Amino acid sequence: MSKKDVNSTKVTNKIRSSLVIKLNVKMIGRLLSGFLAINILIFLMSFFVILWKTEEGAQDIIEQFSKELESIHYGDNYQVLMTEELTKGITLPSKIQENLPVKVDNAKRNIIISQKGKDIRLLDKVYSLKYIIGFSIGDSSYKIVCSLDSDLKLFLYLFLIILIFEALILIGDIGKGSKMIRKALKPLSDLTETTRSLNAEVAASMANGTYIKDLAGAISNIDADRLDSRISVGSSQNELKDLAAAINDMLNRINDSYQSQVRFVSDASHELRTPISVIQGYANLLDRWGKNDEKTMQESIDAIKSEAESMKELVEELLFLARGDNKTIQIHEEIFDPCEVVDEIIRETQMIDKSHNFEINLDRPAYISGDKQLIKQALRILVDNSIKYTPNGNKIILKIIKKEDHIHIIVQDGGIGIDSEDLPHIFDRFYRSDESRARKTGGSGLGLSIAKWIIERHGAYFEILSRVDIGTRITIVFPAAEIESGESSIVE
Repeated sequence: MSKKDVNSTKVTNKIRSSLVIKLNVKMIGRLLSGFLAINILIFLMSFFVILWKTEEGAQDIIEQFSKELESIHYGDNYQVLMTEELTKGITLPSKIQENLPVKVDNAKRNIIISQKGKDIRLLDKVYSLKYIIGFSIGDSSYKIVCSLDSDLKLFLYLFLIILIFEALILIGDIGKGSKMIRKALKPLSDLTETTRSLNAEVAASMANGTYIKDLAGAISNIDADRLDSRISVGSSQNELKDLAAAINDMLNRINDSYQSQVRFVSDASHELRTPISVIQGYANLLDRWGKNDEKTMQESIDAIKSEAESMKELVEELLFLARGDNKTIQIHEEIFDPCEVVDEIIRETQMIDKSHNFEINLDRPAYISGDKQLIKQALRILVDNSIKYTPNGNKIILKIIKKEDHIHIIVQDGGIGIDSEDLPHIFDRFYRSDESRARKTGGSGLGLSIAKWIIERHGAYFEILSRVDIGTRITIVFPAAEIESGESSIVE
């Protein structure tokens, strides 16, 4: 390998490594920030639950214990002592103390470490935490010493499981992200090989290699932060002009792919950040007022469950698209009648949606070849979109028409329609024409992207006709499957 070939390889590896590292760092940073927020929320809620449980047990003891005994043991976790002063430790804020279950005048609470010393392990110190409640009844002063070791052990075990689960997710996302990025940057390797062969041919025919040196210098100045740099093509050598133009075209494609990856990571992070913020808000509401207000508590729980379900659906959609980009989704080919799929969708939809009228017109039988479940998923997405954007009481029509060598599956609604400016972008990932309306109807903006991937994977295509305030008609055109006479009876 010549010195020029080595330099070309180094430049290629430099650009590729820079892009991979930069995108992976951004993705890892956003994932870690999300995990940190969730872990802090779990820690605070768990601490509150442990504290609340301990206080309820202490309140029962206060109501039952006899003043005549100076020292009484209540189970393994509680001890009542007569004392003059409270053991020094970490005192809880007064606002928190006022809202805890123990309702005794002048009650004071603090947390101490019963085991201290350099030779004692940190974990043993944590397990030795004691929760102390000091109070007075009459002229006597008492304190309840509560051991937290059992609750803390359970919490730490559960928290360890959560951390392991998050680490597995992080490792998996890093692997998938690196694979996707390297695949997108594969043209750089092809560019290196092309440059090597062209350098060999040009070097043999050109005595001076000044333009090649200039070309190599221009390429060496390109990295992840300067992908918009381009090579001058003002040379009289046609071969080198073509090479420079080819490199510029390759850089345009690499830059577009890079920007697409950045937008995808940014959009995914934004979509995940919204439900996390909602969960945090309701958790704070629950912490401040929910423990004494049953209505607020129920509202907060319902909202947290709803946002968690939205996060689950979003992650599943992202994983589907990631597997689709990596070509890891298995297509189980079979010949089937899509009329049966439409019947299933209408039957399932009518069970949960009583506010729309559904009309079906099916040209039976109409056989196509493909993955039945994936095609059902795509049709379900189209029907759900029609339901979201069609006013109650309006009609939604599903048709299947046989036309020569093709099968047309039509979903038509009388909804709000799609503006002509938005129509070319409806299959773009995370694209929503009206953000305010999108928040009301729900959805991540990934449904139509998934449907498009499924349909194109089966060699089919979309035809869309839409008018604002009139409705939308989406037609999926499938190639008809060839059914022999012996196979037709079996499928039917």
